[in-house]
Amino acid sequence: MEAPVGIVYGTVPFAVMMATPADIEDFVTGFSLTEGVIETAEDIRSIEVERNGQGLRASVTLSPRRMSEHLSRKRSLSGRTGCGVCGVEDVKDLPEARPVSPARSLTMAAVKRAVLDLEHHQPLNDLTRAVHAAAWFDRDGAFVCCREDVGRHNALDKLIGALMRQGTGAGDGFFVITSRCSFEMVEKCAAFGASLLVAVSAPTSLAIERARHLGVSLIGIARKDGIMVFNGEIARPDGHDGSVTKESAA
Repeated sequence: MEAPVGIVYGTVPFAVMMATPADIEDFVTGFSLTEGVIETAEDIRSIEVERNGQGLRASVTLSPRRMSEHLSRKRSLSGRTGCGVCGVEDVKDLPEARPVSPARSLTMAAVKRAVLDLEHHQPLNDLTRAVHAAAWFDRDGAFVCCREDVGRHNALDKLIGALMRQGTGAGDGFFVITSRCSFEMVEKCAAFGASLLVAVSAPTSLAIERARHLGVSLIGIARKDGIMVFNGEIARPDGHDGSVTKESAA
């Protein structure tokens, strides 16, 4: 369920991540985007995954321009599943996404449908009860894709990578995550270009601050009987099912 995954760009090691050794190509693609190494899936020419001792080694060939830009950066990451800022030598070097384009509000029905359906798409968690999930649903709340990992950041990176490789548009749906929503999860959402994020758990204060800055609609404590809107709006047609609480922007 957990193994070291070394990510190497060209011949230069960049990160050793503790991750669930599945969907590694998706993971590397999403991780490369949210770390600012690439901007599109086409920036990656190839990914070769091989066994390396007790773990995996993912050798990534970038486009020449991307490789040149990558070499100009300085960051080294090792051995994390939960931390989102390891290897940063200065606060100014933290990855920071650009604000996203606003999207129309989700409906309570779409959020409820997605949250209820998510539990049916977590086979690894059914076996272990020890992993996180990140899933993508269309605007009506219909399931599209899910990825699981022992690390919550990794699960979201895997999902983003899968969506990129499938050519899914960032405006076509919304994320649902099973984990605590920290600021890094909001940053990753915005890095993909998505403006809608739903968390089963509660967001941190910095996550709310980043969501407001980046224009990400953030819904937390999403359960079958209600949700809390921390940023953005939720469409509430007459006869809506469930309670909606709006967090103060103060």
